[in-house]
Order: sequence, then C-alpha cells, then structure tokens
Amino acid sequence: MLKLAATRVFTGEVMLAGATLHIDAGVIAGISSGLEAEATVLDGLLAPGLVDVQVNGGGGVLFNDAPTTDTLSIMTQAHARLGVTSIMATLISDERSKIATAIDAVTRSVSDGMPGLLGLHLEGPWLSAPRRGVHAERFLRALDQEDLNLIAQKRPFPVMVTLSPEQASPQDVRRLVAAGVTVSIGHTAAPHEDIEALLSAGATGFTHLFNAMAPLEGRRPGAIGLALADRRAWAGLILDGIHVHPLSARAAFAAKGAMRLTLVSDAMATVGATNASMNLFGETVSLAGGALRTVSGTLAGAHLDLGLAARNAMKMLGVTDAEALRMAGLTPAEFLGVDTKYGRISPGAHANLVLFSDALDVKRVWVAGEEIL
Repeated sequence: MLKLAATRVFTGEVMLAGATLHIDAGVIAGISSGLEAEATVLDGLLAPGLVDVQVNGGGGVLFNDAPTTDTLSIMTQAHARLGVTSIMATLISDERSKIATAIDAVTRSVSDGMPGLLGLHLEGPWLSAPRRGVHAERFLRALDQEDLNLIAQKRPFPVMVTLSPEQASPQDVRRLVAAGVTVSIGHTAAPHEDIEALLSAGATGFTHLFNAMAPLEGRRPGAIGLALADRRAWAGLILDGIHVHPLSARAAFAAKGAMRLTLVSDAMATVGATNASMNLFGETVSLAGGALRTVSGTLAGAHLDLGLAARNAMKMLGVTDAEALRMAGLTPAEFLGVDTKYGRISPGAHANLVLFSDALDVKRVWVAGEEIL
C-alpha cells in the first residue's frame, strides 16, 4: 500500500492541515489525520487531479484530425503532465462518420483502461451558424434521428453534447438525457425562452460562457443572462484573459460561485507541445500573444491548460486556492455526474493526485496511484 502525506491536503471540498492518504490498487483506501511516520511526506499542497470537460487536443495532435486511440493516448499524456488527470476528449463539429469514429475510439480506449481518459464531448455540429465561431459552417445541421440513434445510447463512460436551441428540440434533449448524456447549451443566439425549454428538458450546463453567445442586453438576456441567473446550471469558463475579460469573469464567479462555475481549457494541439501553429480543416491557426487565431483573427480554441486556468482564477478572480481547484476538479466532475470517483480525495475515489506549490504550479502527478511526473 502506498502512503502519501502532506501538510496541506485539499479533498475537493475542504482543506486539511496535515493528512496521510492510503492508496491501494489505484484507489484511495483511506485518509488519516497527521503525517504517518512510514508515509512519503510531500512538500506542497496535495489535491485531486484536475478534470477538464473540453479538450480538443494536446501534445501536438488534434482529436478531429485523427480520432484514434493513438491520438487519445498522446492527448491524455500531454495533459496529465500538466496536472489534468481526467479529460473529456472533445470533437468539434464534423461529419457524422467522424462522430462514429470518435465514439469507437473512446470506447476502445476506455475499455483498455487508458489512464487519463474520462469520456467524450461532442461540441456540435448542432450549433447556430451565426454563432459558430471557428466551427466550419459546412458541418452545421439540425440534430436528426440518425444522430440520436448514434449518440443516445448508454455507454460505460460520460458523454457530453454541446448543442443550440436553433438546431435541437426539447424532445431531442429529453432523449439524450434519458440515455445518460450530459447536455450543455452553446454557440447560440436564441432567446432565453427557447434556452429555458432545453433546460426544462434536462440540459444542465452552458459551454464556454460568453463565447459564441449573443451579448447580454437588458431586454434580451439570452444565454448569458440565463446562465448567470439560473442557480442550478453549470457554466464553463475559458479563463485565459483572452476569451473573457477578467471583469466579466469576476461577474460570472459572483453569480455562479465555485460550485457551479467550471474552468475549461478548450485546449488545442499546441498545449503541451512546442509547435506555434496548427491546421484546422485546411486553415492555418497560429499562436501569438497566448492566443490561437485564424488568418482572419477568429479565436480557434485556446492555448491553455487547466492548471494555468486555476492559477489565473487566483489572479484574475481573487479566489482562494481551494476555490480555484474546486472549479477545476470537483465542480466539473459533479457536472458530469462522476464526482464519487473523480475530483475528490475520499475513500473509493481514484488516486488521481497532483502536488501543487502554493502558487498552484504543478510539482508531481499521480494517475491511478502511479507517479507520472
């Protein structure tokens, strides 16, 4: 049995002053107070591994380019070295055949026990064309019966779908939710009444709040107003200081708090890699000033990892380290309904752990009890 001890341990909910973790077969078997003599004593803050629900790529590869087990392995390893021990591999809008291939790749990888892979996020193609962002317009379409037959199935891993009211109905959402799919609303200019209908049907979140959404106006609250006002809904936030102004991000935190605001990376291939550009559906995307943009200047995902997002939360939002880590760990795990195993340090949870400095720099990482960094 592995025993790890630290003077500061964040469980996902509370900060402990001195505790020892007992790890057996990749699972946390118990927690005891104090630093046990036979334990490995760590210098820093020991916390649950981070959980990212929106990861398009990393390590120099993009999931859309090749939705294979090899791509998933590269992505998970790249993010794990950055403290993100659970990712939702994200496929942005593409052909139906590519969606089927992505489902197969994630199914095989999860079945084989790939470390760091949590599940699949399908971001589109059921999105509003005027609010498509960098998504290729030729792929956008309404959610149809063939899509539902493909997606709305019970699977042994979390599946998340981002869609817009312009392209999907409350009946569609009900069918997806009945199959265990987490439904998030994004890339929309729909009025709040149409969005509320999807929430009533079972949608529970908003994808990258503020981005690819109609602006909030006094008489037109839209997706942003509803996301801020609805205390039940989760909202993802790309906190790189580029996608969302820090003042807007602080307003979101004031409305949602650490229990409903979810940090996401929207990471692209450049994260955890040395390349300064990438190709997206035949278009060159370049990294400059911390932002990934097309030639026309459109933001194309983010050059951001979740550890950096957590550090930015402390600087930009003025939150505590515990609040920042919750938004990057337990809160996204709760959004996906996997919080008994992920995002927390408690008996029965996976031993996915990160040792942080006081500034939340990543020092050491364990995945399923095995140290990888």
